[in-house]
Amino acid sequence: MAKVSFNMSVSLDGFVAGPNHEVDEVFAWYGAGDTDFLLPGARSPFRVSAASARYLAAHSAGIGALVTGRRTFDLAGAWQGQPPLGVPCVVMTHRPPAEWTKEGSPFTFVDTVEDAIATARRLAGGRDIALGTPSVLRQALDRGVVDEVSLDMASVMIGQGIPLARPTDAPVRLERIEAVEGTGVTHLRFRVLR
Repeated sequence: MAKVSFNMSVSLDGFVAGPNHEVDEVFAWYGAGDTDFLLPGARSPFRVSAASARYLAAHSAGIGALVTGRRTFDLAGAWQGQPPLGVPCVVMTHRPPAEWTKEGSPFTFVDTVEDAIATARRLAGGRDIALGTPSVLRQALDRGVVDEVSLDMASVMIGQGIPLARPTDAPVRLERIEAVEGTGVTHLRFRVLR
C-alpha cells in the first residue's frame, strides 16, 4: 500500500512559519544553492544544493496526492489553481469555497482526516500521499495513519511563530532512516514507530 508521509521545512527551534505565517526564513534554503531544481508542478526552479536536489527528486516523484488544511489553502491563494507537486489536492475544511467546488477542480474538499486520507488514496492511484500542514499531521498521527515524517531543518532559529508541535501533543516515537546535508538545511526522514 502507498505510504502516507509528512514533509515540512522547520526552524531549528521548531517553527514552520513566523507569527504572521511568513515562511521566508524557514524556506530560505530553497534559494541558497547552486543547482536548479524544478519540483513537479512548479513554474520556476529553486536554487538548492546538489544534495538537496537529489533528495527532493527522490522523495517527490512518488507522490500522487496532497492533503492540506484550509488555512494553508487560503494563504497560498489556492496556488493559482495549480496545487503543489502537480497532483490532486485534498483540502480539509468545514467551509468549502464555492469558486473551487466544481467539476474539473484540482481541489477536493472534505471535513475529516479520515475522509481526506481515503479521498487522497483514491486520487493518488496507488502512489504516495503527502500531508502538508502541522494540524493535518497531528490529526493523522492521532489516528495512526502516518508512515513517515520528513523535516527540512533550516539553519535558522526564528524565536517565535507557528510551531510544528504544540506542548499538549502526545509523544510520537520515530526512527531516523535518512539524513542529508544541504546548503542551509539538513533533510531528516523518519519512520513512525507504532
